[in-house]
Amino acid sequence: MDLLSPDISDAAGALWSQIALFGKGMLLPWRLYQLLAILGLFVLAHTAAKPLGHWLTSWLRRRQGWPKWKLRLGILFQQRLRVILFALFAWITVWILRELTWPSRSQMIAVAAMIATAWAAVGFFARVIRNRFLRRIVSWVAWIWVTLYFLGFLEPASDLLDSISVTFGSFRLSALTVLKAVLVTVLLISLSRSFGRIVSGRLARNADISPAIQVLIGKILQVVLISLAVLIGLKAAGFDMTGFTVFTGALGVGLGFGLQKIVSNLMSGVIILMDKSIKPGDVISIGDTFGWIEDLGARYVSVVTRDGREYLIPNEDFVTGQVVNWSHTNDYVRLDLTFGTSYRDDPQLVSKLAINASLTVKRVLAQRTPVCWITNFGERSVEYVLRFWISDPTAGLINVRGQVFLALWESFQKNGISLPYPQMEVRMLQAPEDSPPPAIMTLND
Repeated sequence: MDLLSPDISDAAGALWSQIALFGKGMLLPWRLYQLLAILGLFVLAHTAAKPLGHWLTSWLRRRQGWPKWKLRLGILFQQRLRVILFALFAWITVWILRELTWPSRSQMIAVAAMIATAWAAVGFFARVIRNRFLRRIVSWVAWIWVTLYFLGFLEPASDLLDSISVTFGSFRLSALTVLKAVLVTVLLISLSRSFGRIVSGRLARNADISPAIQVLIGKILQVVLISLAVLIGLKAAGFDMTGFTVFTGALGVGLGFGLQKIVSNLMSGVIILMDKSIKPGDVISIGDTFGWIEDLGARYVSVVTRDGREYLIPNEDFVTGQVVNWSHTNDYVRLDLTFGTSYRDDPQLVSKLAINASLTVKRVLAQRTPVCWITNFGERSVEYVLRFWISDPTAGLINVRGQVFLALWESFQKNGISLPYPQMEVRMLQAPEDSPPPAIMTLND
């Protein structure tokens, strides 16, 4: 690419000639008056925007029960209040002047009104792009584009950007093509993501579709829409897709080797959604992590623990590793507690008291009667295992174990059941009188 090539020089010269001609036209008396009027309208809009903005903010804060989209629209209107007021005042001025005098006397004010109206519209429609950085770039490019369009500089500016290009064989890539491709692709991707969120929200309210299928449909729809957006955006910008066949093939091979883990996680995520092994809301244990599944992502699974920590576990770990799903087929979970009592206590009474004590805990299921069995005759105690069922593992396991242990303690204390603990007995033996005195050892240097 040669920055001083004749095409670039000619395009830059044409743009400069257009700007110079426009500048000379601004020196005409009636246009200078219009520029002063535009400046006055801007000062008026700036002055009126402050008190009106404060009133609008207070009014929005009093709107209790309004949906979020209405509140966001009101906030966006308040943020664009200055340019909206300027456009309103400018159109009113244009209407008055065209009723009293010739249209040429209000031509520049009308251009300023159209630019301000377009700026306000861009500010509203750009909210479709959720990424703040991309939204700001697209907004600035759109503001510059509409300004050049209404001032009449768009064609020479486009010719200048199109003249800045590079050529690969028969393929020509210009700055204008790249800019158009980026803008169209970003807008289409943003629209596709918004549409995907709307469809996902509708699916989430459908009780006939399982959560795993809802997530799967949402992910497939999102991938398809984004892929179509990229292809349509590149095609609409003028890219010849056949010229990228070899390049994209080589790039795909390189990415395949470099992104094995990412691809593995993506495919594992699809497998998880297809076989319904886990779904949002399931209580799982993987390694030392115990919690419930908050979200199924394209690359990872979000697991929230009882202490509020959120673990992002790669999908591959759920496919290749061992996972305990406490609520896969149903929500019933059996818990075992081990304890021991003294050999002096009646085993039948101990078992009965343990079962009755566990049933005093609200989370223990009475319809699945707890059982208590002797498991071993230990060195210091008779060892038992108490087994009971719960149906709400999402509420925690350690806390219900603690409640049952506390109920056992209180029941055993009331009924005289002792819980043995390790004891050590030391006996001092007296030596016979005729035994020799103990030897005394001395250490010499």
